[in-house]
Amino acid sequence: MTSNVMPHTTTKLLKFKLMELVDDGLAHDGFSDIRIEVKILKRGQKEVILHYGKQYRFVVDMHEINEATTTKQVSG
Repeated sequence: MTSNVMPHTTTKLLKFKLMELVDDGLAHDGFSDIRIEVKILKRGQKEVILHYGKQYRFVVDMHEINEATTTKQVSG
């Protein structure tokens, strides 16, 4: 993913792609394998790689994600 994608958008794309791959694996008439790899990057980011025949790479800005989670916990 490019760095100009907003972190929240990237997280939503990551979750959507993961669910899409799970649905595809369940619909497949046979064996399937999904693997998730998470690497810590500089500047509070993580690289998430979904392995499912191909590799789907996402860079998630954890600083803004953590702030959004903290805001939800405080207000909720």
